[in-house]
Amino acid sequence: MHIPGATNASVANTGCPSANTTLADTTLMHAQRLAIPDVICFTPKVFGDDRGFFYESFNQGVFEQALLQPAGDASKDPTAHINSHANPRTPHFVQDNHSRSTRGVLRGLHYQIQQPQGKLVRVTQGEVFDVAVDIRKSSPTFGKWVGEILSVQNNKQIWVPPGFAHGFLVLSETAEFLYKATDFWAPQFERCIAWNDPAIGIQWPLHGCAPALSGKDAQGKLLSQEECFA
Repeated sequence: MHIPGATNASVANTGCPSANTTLADTTLMHAQRLAIPDVICFTPKVFGDDRGFFYESFNQGVFEQALLQPAGDASKDPTAHINSHANPRTPHFVQDNHSRSTRGVLRGLHYQIQQPQGKLVRVTQGEVFDVAVDIRKSSPTFGKWVGEILSVQNNKQIWVPPGFAHGFLVLSETAEFLYKATDFWAPQFERCIAWNDPAIGIQWPLHGCAPALSGKDAQGKLLSQEECFA
């Protein structure tokens, strides 16, 4: 099955704020809120020459500052390293996961209703279309989604906070997908929303092809039928 790659652009479901907000633009890392402001895109600066390349893939200080900084406030120093123990509101990562998938594989939309996981996701090989869906009933963007192309070429990372369902579609022949999680895997609390729920209306770049799903993901429920966060 062949699925042409999508363009390298953010996509937001109708009703989300339209403007992205830059939080940090340092010599090493750029942080930007997406159309749903709680979802943040991090793009590292890559230093390369004919020998290869180097980039800083994670910086605790930049990450914490981006999360703590209000939307639209770019005045604070994003390079200030903050003691995470002094900032209990900022996430603490406890687990790293790594998956490999082939073209057309769609994983999602996953979340844990208890022990909810925040995820910092990226791709180290290939290209995926990554999606976050707000499933917090009290949120003004409940049921809305944002999507972003993550690839080994653009090195982007997406922060998907607790309270969101997450999924991705592989656009390249294969893709290796890595993410840091703020809580441990708890299969008894796993939930899955249907990838094609019409009420959410994700614009997956499938171009008429059927995605390859796991048995669990094929049985995903509609958002209206599934447990959500308050």
